[in-house]
Amino acid sequence: MNNRAFLYGDSVRVSFFVHRSKIVLAEECYFFLMASMRKMRMAIPLSYTLEFFQNLFAEKVIEAGISDGVINFHVYRNSQESLLSKREISFYFEVDSPRNILEMQRAFEIDLIKEISVNTNVLSGIHVHSPENIYAEVYAADNELDDVIFLNPNKRIARTTIGNLLFLTGNTIKIPKQSEGAFVSPLMESFVTFLHQNKLAVIEEAELIAFESQKAEEIIIISDEKGIFPVMKIRNKTFEKTRLSEMVSAWSASFA
Repeated sequence: MNNRAFLYGDSVRVSFFVHRSKIVLAEECYFFLMASMRKMRMAIPLSYTLEFFQNLFAEKVIEAGISDGVINFHVYRNSQESLLSKREISFYFEVDSPRNILEMQRAFEIDLIKEISVNTNVLSGIHVHSPENIYAEVYAADNELDDVIFLNPNKRIARTTIGNLLFLTGNTIKIPKQSEGAFVSPLMESFVTFLHQNKLAVIEEAELIAFESQKAEEIIIISDEKGIFPVMKIRNKTFEKTRLSEMVSAWSASFA
């Protein structure tokens, strides 16, 4: 058994995106993978170039007939008799298809989870083994919720189990800072950059207390693995999705 991902959770995961038979945001996702591997002190093979991944996914995904989907790419350290930082790595990927990652998905009902929190260290922003996520997914299912909001040890909003939260109030979209425990997200960065460049909203990275979730007019979750979901209800408060849906549609159209 060489799979340390299975044995010890010694792996990282990054999503790549197929849209209309093309790999979109390939460079952004590639650099996120490289950064994630460095943070986990993995030995990066010289063959791991952007072209390697573009050719791999073109052959194994696009040429296999998949025109829209999410490629969830896992890299793990092998079990060998050598220093952990020197061990060879292997990869595995699977495709969630059909899924248009650039469109709004179904509405979510969410709530805060207070029993556990997520950390704010250098590993918090990358996709590694997270027992907090597993616990929270079970908690959400048991309470008939679609997802839950994690707080960090300072009792401020960090993220959900699957992605990052964006809060729209007026013309401002507030996003928890990465230092608060939010994920690094090529998908979200592309979206907010589009909004900023086209002056569709003011983007503010902030430290957000839990009450901020009740003050917002609209909320979405952006997940590199699952997609974009409007939040329709948190406890007794319901939210609209009109303006953020229009912004997502405009952003999606920019990939045409």
